[in-house]
This record gives sequence, C-alpha cells and structure tokens, in this order.
Amino acid sequence: MARVGAKPRTCPDEVAVALTFNGTTQAVMMATPADLEDFAYGFALTEGTARPHDIESVTVVETPLGVDLQVWTTDAAAERLAARRRSMLGPVGCGLCGIDSLEQAMREPMAVTGRLVMTAEEVRQAMVDLPGHQPLHDATRAVHGAAFWQPGKGIVLAREDVGRHNALDKLIGAVARASLGPGAVLITSRVSIDMVQKCAALGAPVLVAVSAPTAAAVDMAARAGLTLVAGARPDGFDVYTHAERIKDKTHVA
Repeated sequence: MARVGAKPRTCPDEVAVALTFNGTTQAVMMATPADLEDFAYGFALTEGTARPHDIESVTVVETPLGVDLQVWTTDAAAERLAARRRSMLGPVGCGLCGIDSLEQAMREPMAVTGRLVMTAEEVRQAMVDLPGHQPLHDATRAVHGAAFWQPGKGIVLAREDVGRHNALDKLIGAVARASLGPGAVLITSRVSIDMVQKCAALGAPVLVAVSAPTAAAVDMAARAGLTLVAGARPDGFDVYTHAERIKDKTHVA
C-alpha cells in the first residue's frame, strides 16, 4: 500500500568533498557537509596520511561543485604521503574505491592493546542511548552514525554522515582532536574490514556494531587485538573476538 503524507521527509545534504593534502587532491568522497574538519583529521589518521600532530591547518573551501578540504601537513608527513600517493574517487558507502593494490586493501591493522573492559549492561545501555545522539537520522532516516563511549561517562561524542565510512572518520577525527582517553566505538552499520582498520588506527579496544560483520572483518579484528561486538541491540549482542574485554557476555559467536 502506498503511504501518503502531508509532506515529504527531510532529505540529508550530500556533496562532493575533495580531501586535498599539501595542494594535491588525494580523495573525493560524497559526504554530508558537516563536521568537515573532523572528517579531514579522521581521514588522514585512518588512511595513514598524517596523525593529528602532523596537521598544521585545515581550511574548508566551498566551491560551485562541492567542498575542498585543504589540509596542510608538516614536511615529514608530506614526504610520507608522496611515497604512498593514491587516487580515489568513491561513491557513498564504498570504502576501498581507487585503492591500487591488493596489499593496500588488505593491509594489516594497527595492533590494539587497550585495557578497556565493558560489562554486558554497559554495552546494552550504550545501544539504548545511541539513537538519542542521531538527530539527522531522526529527521531523514538516511544517514549512518558513529559514537564514542567512555566508562563512567557514556556516549561523549557522535557524528553522522550519508556514508558509513565518513561517519566513522568524522568520529575518529573528533576523538583524536579532543585527545580523549580509552573508549569504545559504536556504529550503526555493518562491519567490514575497513571499519576494523579505522578503529584500530584510532586505538579503540572495542567496536560495537548494530549490524553483522563480514568473515574477513572478524579475522582482521582477531589479528588486531580488537574486541568486536555485533548484532548489538538493547536485548542482546554477540561477541566475535577478544571476548575478555566484555564481562557477563550475552553470547560468544
């Protein structure tokens, strides 16, 4: 049956965002034009381009065709970037578009060594609280969310975007810029290997996802030392890797 409403639902903005490092465009992503400085910092960190202390400035330049995020780094970071330059043009939801080798796509993640421990009740409550940090999703039903949870504080940061990878990069950039301590990453999407790689780059010991992981993501999380919790709902969840960080587990996959 067709649904007839008084007015159409609000649609999220989606624009082309160029990530330009030291005058050279490294990637063009379709993204929600919000929290773009966080996006630049997070993308640089998760791609191995630069760490927060390597970034000297970020300028958001609006153009008729989209947004140019102009990032300037230290000379040392610029040299590293030149050594591994890649060209990437990716549609929404594509985290590996333009990678020019299998080695880059399947690169080993950073080792995660954090001692964070969550109880089953903390995981449950985090997922109960997560929708309250997704105002754009409430308005549009068309964006992904990523949030950062800390012991004794709950969710301290959240970011949204039309792309699940972008939402996570924005969150990671915000966390890195704020120099927050240990915490868990919460995401509203499925878990693929690139989501694991991004969380490992941040150093977050625990990743909790609403949806399911791929087999490759589970294998990579296990190798990285990352605790992967998926299928997380208020009534339960599955722990796929490094279950020692979750007390009173609901189910170990």
